[in-house]
Amino acid sequence: MDKKKSFINWLKKSWSLFLILSLTLGLAPFTPEPHLFGKIRWVFGGAKGMQAMDWFDLFMHATPWILFLLSISLLLTDRKSSHSTK
Repeated sequence: MDKKKSFINWLKKSWSLFLILSLTLGLAPFTPEPHLFGKIRWVFGGAKGMQAMDWFDLFMHATPWILFLLSISLLLTDRKSSHSTK
């Protein structure tokens, strides 16, 4: 259980790292549009013609954003619970 708590604490502390990764690796290449946006549009369009490499690419570009959102939500949940106990 101690490893789980230390991992969650690391996630909470690393929000700024995840933000930087999201804005750089998560959006690269930037022109003509961020790669992640194109992949998401492709999925919402039915994902016709997507191959395994495309799914892997979507996962790799989305991972920093998922970690950033998870980190922020853990941080906000922790702050909310600490304010309600006071």
